[in-house]
Amino acid sequence: MLQTFKDLLKKPQTIVGIVMALSFQIIFCLVWMTGYDGVNERVKDFKIAFVNQDGAFGQSLEKQLEGKLPFRIVEMDGVQAADRLNRREVQMVVTVPEHFSAELQTPGKKAELKYTINESNPVTVKGAMQSAANSITASVNAGAAAKGTQAVLEQLRMPAEQAGQASTALTSRVESQITFTNPVSGMNNQMVPMMLVLASFVGAMIMGMNVQQGVMMMKPGTSKWKLFGARLLLNVLSAVFVSLVGSSLVMALGGQAAHGFLSLWMFLGVFVLTFMLFAQMFLIVFGMAGMLVNVTMLSVQLVSSGAMVPRQLLSSTYQSIGEFLPASYAVEGLMNLQFGGPAIGPEVLALLVISLVSVGISLLAVTLKRAPKLEQNKELSAEPAVPAV
Repeated sequence: MLQTFKDLLKKPQTIVGIVMALSFQIIFCLVWMTGYDGVNERVKDFKIAFVNQDGAFGQSLEKQLEGKLPFRIVEMDGVQAADRLNRREVQMVVTVPEHFSAELQTPGKKAELKYTINESNPVTVKGAMQSAANSITASVNAGAAAKGTQAVLEQLRMPAEQAGQASTALTSRVESQITFTNPVSGMNNQMVPMMLVLASFVGAMIMGMNVQQGVMMMKPGTSKWKLFGARLLLNVLSAVFVSLVGSSLVMALGGQAAHGFLSLWMFLGVFVLTFMLFAQMFLIVFGMAGMLVNVTMLSVQLVSSGAMVPRQLLSSTYQSIGEFLPASYAVEGLMNLQFGGPAIGPEVLALLVISLVSVGISLLAVTLKRAPKLEQNKELSAEPAVPAV
């Protein structure tokens, strides 16, 4: 067995397999440990839109919240706030209704603060904003209770039952009304964007590696341009079929599609094709060594795409890197198509640009590569041999 082990270790494929396993460990550790470093400290970059419909009281409340919340408070009108929430440019809208202060000061009445949260976001956003809404309501309630204490103390001989009612009224004068836009039905749907992006890029990466090996096994003399054209056709046809299977399974297993199955299938097809062309580019340029680049791209895209952690919480370096990688646009487009949001035109355009750039670089690499000697001498070898005189 020892000799068999030595013989196996001498095989190039064995060495490549060990290198790939080691590379996954090194690359993922480096990228994820640096990409998610400082995420909790950057929570302050979350934005809350503040819609004030109650004049001076709303302004004083806004100043109070700015000093207590770890988020940025930005004052907007209702229409602007709703639009920016839908685009995920703010994480929550807090609305102070028109008669809020009057209801707060009226005995026996309860005032209501309105919160709007967009669920079409990574799950961490919803949890953070719900906690913030509870904190805001509790803070306003505490202020209302403090202001009402003096009035209660003036009634020195209050009956026990009446005192209990007054105490409850003082400590819960403000209620929360939380509205969720673009609702997500279950954790399984919440994870679909990350799942589809991960499955699509890993699939494209493995497919590209096997196609590259197939190209290397083609018979000598095959035109490099015919091989390139065949790869492109294979990618297009595979993307159509793979995306059809993927989108069909998502829908069959209870997946959401706010804009319908056809839109989901077409968009999935676009970014699967982009992933294939993008992964293929590194293999054409670097050969099988391009797999190491693809493993790096896989790790970087999972971190920078915003599928698991909102991009606002990443460092500026990873946010910038994400703008040049297809997974960021795939995640944004999927969230808009599945749960609701703005039109996906910008995401489709970005994916098409990345596809064209990938094809362009691949074309340049094929052009600069020398044709195999057997291909160059094909005509010479085909000539009949001249018999010796």
